[in-house]
Amino acid sequence: MKKFTAILLLTVYLFSTTELHQLLKLPVVFEHFAEHQQKNKNISFLQFLDMHYMHGSPKDKDYGDDMKLPFKTADNCVSMASPVVIPCLLNVFESHIVNIPVKEMHIPKDELIPSSYLSRVWQPPKSC
Repeated sequence: MKKFTAILLLTVYLFSTTELHQLLKLPVVFEHFAEHQQKNKNISFLQFLDMHYMHGSPKDKDYGDDMKLPFKTADNCVSMASPVVIPCLLNVFESHIVNIPVKEMHIPKDELIPSSYLSRVWQPPKSC
């Protein structure tokens, strides 16, 4: 089922965005060839294709029918894909300024004890 769906979607895409839809006009080629064979019994299919595709599009009696043949006119099919989607501006992260109070610590000189003094076992008592 997946393969069928993939082929269907690819076919729809190609027929709508390329000139592949011109292949649907193939029955017109054989009908027009039959008309030419009625007028001239000795014309072959290759001569018919040569007359209609290798020499441009001369304006003759059946010019209107000639222009209905596949790949004679461009059907102005446009293949335009825009995979880029421009999102609206979205601020996910909002920046808020947070003020963190700085606590200053004052160490009085009498509480600062040098490390050499701390290494002694007997220390004098502190006065408050």
